[in-house]
Amino acid sequence: MTYYLIVCRSLTFAQRTAAALERQGIPAHILRTPAVISKRGCSHSVKISQRHLTGALVALNRAGLSAGQVFLTEGDGSYREVSL
Repeated sequence: MTYYLIVCRSLTFAQRTAAALERQGIPAHILRTPAVISKRGCSHSVKISQRHLTGALVALNRAGLSAGQVFLTEGDGSYREVSL
């Protein structure tokens, strides 16, 4: 399954991000950022399905939250950063 990871600077920011998305009806799950894409060591990400990216970005903008780095998962399990 293809999905996006929105990398957050802290667990609290990931919780705020997920809550803002959930309020807009976008399913969001918090998880540890995979080590291969984490620049800060221990960080958290919010996982959303591919079809919800546009709505998620709009919802985060309305909530005053920035998306920061966003990664798309590839079919082979690798990650590719998406420029917004």
